[in-house]
Amino acid sequence: MSATIDKAWDLLEELTDPEIPVVTLRELGILRDIRQSPSGLEVVITPTYSGCPAMGQIEDDVRQTLESAGLQATVITQLSPPWTTDWITEDAKQKLRAYGIAPPHTTDSSVNTIHLSRNKPSSQPIACPHCCSNRTSVISQFGSTSCKALYKCLDCREPFDYFKPY
Repeated sequence: MSATIDKAWDLLEELTDPEIPVVTLRELGILRDIRQSPSGLEVVITPTYSGCPAMGQIEDDVRQTLESAGLQATVITQLSPPWTTDWITEDAKQKLRAYGIAPPHTTDSSVNTIHLSRNKPSSQPIACPHCCSNRTSVISQFGSTSCKALYKCLDCREPFDYFKPY
């Protein structure tokens, strides 16, 4: 890797998701690659789902972070392969739980298909991120963002988001 690419990775390593400020873009698997092309530095990002409203902000944040350090880059949104929750690191899953969001269950991302269960309640128990109870129920298939569902805990009575696996 070149010194410029190393510097870009270092700068973007701490850049957080605008909707979930406790996890970085890299931990979520949104920040896919930084490469040198004939036309200059390219940063590759992949949205968590098509039409994600945060992608414009993420692109601006990436560009601004690099420009503030004197680096110019083109930000490329790459849709294939599609993002999967399997790209979320274990550290990020722990941070999500501590933040009050139940992390996603693991999917089989080796099969490059759309998961039909994306907008259906999970058949696996969803543990409450507040008290760890498995006695939870879905309130709505859409939580604070479309990639999350809204659940409630039947023990501690707290509502929480569940990051839907796909």
